Amino acid sequence: MIPKPKKIRSKKIRNSARGEECCLRIPGVCNHNNETVVFCHAPSVEKGMGTKSDDYWGAYGCSNCHGFIDKHVPDNARADYFYDGIFETQKRLIEKGIIQIK
Repeated sequence: MIPKPKKIRSKKIRNSARGEECCLRIPGVCNHNNETVVFCHAPSVEKGMGTKSDDYWGAYGCSNCHGFIDKHVPDNARADYFYDGIFETQKRLIEKGIIQIK
């Protein structure tokens, strides 16, 4: 059996969401309130209660967008909401120097 790779966890990435603009911006859902933005983990290929993707695989999202995706979107459709948000969030993380390309 092949061992599972260790999860990548970064407080810097998770904490970097504070005060950011929502990158998910789901129409009719987003509250556009920077004070409620957190780092929202994109769907993980690993399934199970409390299983999250690595900390670099997610997007800044307001409380409304985050809650909507978690509660109202089936697992097989969640990724559709994340693609643009992940792209924008990754750019911001690189600009902040939190993710570095060497």
